Amino acid sequence: QPLVSKKVHKLQQLAFFKLVFPSYKEPSENMTSRFYKFGVTALSACIGSIAATWVCTDRNTSAYVVHNEIVRPPKRKRTLPPRPDQMKSLQSGEEYDVLIIGGGATGAGCALDAVTRGLKTALVEADDFASGTSSRSTKLIHGGVRYLQKAILGLDFEQYRMVKEALQERASMLESAPHLAHPLPIMLPVYQWWQVPYYWVGIKCYDLVAGDRNVKSSYYLSKKDALELFPMLKKDKLCGAIVYYDGQQDDARMCLAVALTAARHGATVCNHVEVKELLKKDENGKKVLCGAKVKDHISGKEFTVKAKCIINATGPFTDFIRKMDDPNVKTICCPSSGVHIVLPGYYSPDQMGLLDPSTSDGRVIFFLPWQRQTIAGTTDLPCDITHNPSPTEDEIQFILNEIKNYLNTDVEVRRGDVLSAWSGIRPLVSDPNKEDTQSLARNHIVHVSPSNLVTIAGGKWTTYRAMAEHTIDAAIKACNLKPERPEAVTSYLKIEGGQGWTPTMYIRLVQDFGLECEVAQHLAKSYGDRAFAVSKMASLTGKRWPIIGNRIHPEFPYIDAEIRYGVREYACTAVDMIARRLRLAFLNVQAASEALPVIVDLMGEELHWSKDEKEKQIKLANEFLAHEMGQMVNRTSKERIPIKLSKDEIQTYVKRFQLIDKDKK
Repeated sequence: QPLVSKKVHKLQQLAFFKLVFPSYKEPSENMTSRFYKFGVTALSACIGSIAATWVCTDRNTSAYVVHNEIVRPPKRKRTLPPRPDQMKSLQSGEEYDVLIIGGGATGAGCALDAVTRGLKTALVEADDFASGTSSRSTKLIHGGVRYLQKAILGLDFEQYRMVKEALQERASMLESAPHLAHPLPIMLPVYQWWQVPYYWVGIKCYDLVAGDRNVKSSYYLSKKDALELFPMLKKDKLCGAIVYYDGQQDDARMCLAVALTAARHGATVCNHVEVKELLKKDENGKKVLCGAKVKDHISGKEFTVKAKCIINATGPFTDFIRKMDDPNVKTICCPSSGVHIVLPGYYSPDQMGLLDPSTSDGRVIFFLPWQRQTIAGTTDLPCDITHNPSPTEDEIQFILNEIKNYLNTDVEVRRGDVLSAWSGIRPLVSDPNKEDTQSLARNHIVHVSPSNLVTIAGGKWTTYRAMAEHTIDAAIKACNLKPERPEAVTSYLKIEGGQGWTPTMYIRLVQDFGLECEVAQHLAKSYGDRAFAVSKMASLTGKRWPIIGNRIHPEFPYIDAEIRYGVREYACTAVDMIARRLRLAFLNVQAASEALPVIVDLMGEELHWSKDEKEKQIKLANEFLAHEMGQMVNRTSKERIPIKLSKDEIQTYVKRFQLIDKDKK
């Protein structure tokens, strides 16, 4: 019966088609089969395409974004408290839930994590925010291509997990501070044919590990295309290049922005306040920490800060605080020096970095554009722990020699082109939680002492937020703290300046305030949506254009308003200003030295400095430039070179110089 019904139905369909389409002929059995196969194939392809597109592009349904939509961060305070108000709060005698020692990336991250969970938080820093390692990095936000290579070749799951976490945190940083961090393409030149597939597979694995939070996909370049993008690259035996993406940041301003965000949320953050002694009390038969004696280096006052929990986030000085807690504790920090140099911008393209994967000592060298200059580094040598690390001539020459290996012979790499050089101390640590304390920890470690001192050490810039989260989790558990929010909310929190920033914001600054385009772009990138507040403080130029914004140095886009605003960002010394609020000391030591008198005069107006104090600030700043920024390196050997000129030649050069030196500098 069903078979008869089907045949009747088919005859009815055929009759209908012949009625509507007289020329219609019934398809053969083979043709029907082909139509069926074609339909199934097309439908499968369509479903497959939709599924692939959904998997590749659907970031909005990732666990990360869904979590962000469910949990909203607390609202921040509207205004930034001035430093005197912060110091008043610190001296009030009230007990804090958390006292953080150290104002670097990790310490600032801990302060932000703690205060946004609802804990009463204080942070003290003996010098300035990011005055140590946090301002002396390679300026990269990266997962670590080299670590992934070790993980794959050594089947090391710990290394893989470290890279995975770093790549997740890289995405968080790029999203939370879009004005201070941006994706940067980095070229890996290949000079042997077998390295092309080797590096290509490795870099594709790097993209794969990042998953749906990858920045941009890597790609291969032919020799011709590589030289077109990076013309100063060595041509001989070049097979091609692999380009991959990592992030780049302004490290000191990023650290400062994190600290300022914590302050806006209610944390008491104070720079130039040094911990002199840790205080303890008896609790259930054992000594536990209950506060610290501190000294304000600006006013000279000493006072006590009470706290339920103390966090040690002092980087290379980790053991100094640990020994303050327990003089008999074993040291865990193994310091290593990393030197970087700055060269003129013409050494690299504006938007393309370079990676040398195998230097003569087995490390990698980065060659990166940064703020219209070029950064090259780094070295890796054991060093002493000091507040004032200095680069050496040998380290500078090593970097210059490695650069020569990858640049065209037409490009003369000169020692005189080094505009600035600095050394940062990496706080490599052994894990006191493990029996084998001789081997160095590859990642960060969180350790709680018998007296409840919570120490966070190791790690790197990229993972500062995750390190802070792990630290506050440990602090809550160890000290029985009662946060309003049990989980961290910092993974989706906008950092100071990032809330209202857009890539075209600088155009409004030009149109609304009459700033130079270059200055407006600089303000937008450095301050984000706070650039409008900075612009309002700029003085009139007295010219038709620009209307406002007097530069403090003709070669750089820094203006007078930034000095005044920098004081409101807790800059207390001239070194704070030239090194961490502006990046002039890192970009060009000579220019920083030339701009010092103007900077000190403007700071003096804001901070009411006397003539003696101004002279003192200039002296200290020049010493900083000479010893920590590479100004004095190799100076003695240069001064020993005899100059043999006749009287007439001297007079000729004097006249020429006077013609050039119209400003009489």
